[in-house]
Amino acid sequence: MSDAGAVRIGTRGSPLALAQADMVASGLRAQGLAASIVPIVTTGDRIQDRKLLEAGGKGLFTKELDLALEAGEIDCVVHSMKDVPVDLPEGQSLVAFLPREDPREAFISAKADRLEALPEGAKVGTASARRAAQILARRPDLTVDTLRGNVGTRLGRIREGVFDATFLAMAGLTRLKVSDPLIHAVPKEDILPAAGQGIVGIAALPARLSAEALKGLEGLDHANTRLAAMAERAFLKALDGSCRTAMAAHFELTGWGGARMVAEIYSARGEITVRSTGRAMARGQVPMSVEDAAALGLALADNIRAKAGQRLPEILG
Repeated sequence: MSDAGAVRIGTRGSPLALAQADMVASGLRAQGLAASIVPIVTTGDRIQDRKLLEAGGKGLFTKELDLALEAGEIDCVVHSMKDVPVDLPEGQSLVAFLPREDPREAFISAKADRLEALPEGAKVGTASARRAAQILARRPDLTVDTLRGNVGTRLGRIREGVFDATFLAMAGLTRLKVSDPLIHAVPKEDILPAAGQGIVGIAALPARLSAEALKGLEGLDHANTRLAAMAERAFLKALDGSCRTAMAAHFELTGWGGARMVAEIYSARGEITVRSTGRAMARGQVPMSVEDAAALGLALADNIRAKAGQRLPEILG
């Protein structure tokens, strides 16, 4: 903890990351704790001209934050969970998850209201291996090229005609209160979201926190969102998922203690898609436990592994 006693919240410096950190700070202040936000530039933020997998992977968005946490410069880190590797540094744990925001994809285009309506050969921008594979699986005639940057940058590229379309997470647009006629929400049934999409997680080194700070952070935890995060991360971990692999997964509660989860993996250009759907019930208790949720994610990974068979290495690259 800092000398002033405030919980120092580490975050990336993008408008969305700062908005999410402010949500955490507001939650702590509502419990009577002081909180300050410490923006940190990550390697992933600096790289704007190529895909992350070419530069080292998903951890590029967390490396500097992890180092600052280890060095005691901050007390916790606020993450968009789809950017967080499944293996955390030693001593770190995810102490809380904020309520999940809209997990759907947003299709951004001035030429069409959905992917299927784009003209033949249209140029779609993304830096996501998952999105590229999903796009090409549905429209192999399209050209997919790298587009990175914050929300404003990507919307600008569409308006300028540099790209005909792109995709963003509805969660980020909602948190930033961005409304634009170019934005079209995509049903989850049409394009499955990334694991962790719409979820904000808080990582910390619990052993170093004061009891008051730890209690405050844990007080922000949303139980149902934790179930989803753990199920989807269990799926990724079982298949060694990273930004190099094209995977999607979404867990949701169905009432009466039950849950449904859908997961997919894709070859790099979308020629092969393997999908699994599963359901689970709490084992005699409501609500469902984290262990039950994670078990569902593992079951779907096993099912996909069995369905893919000898093609699995080819699909996962």
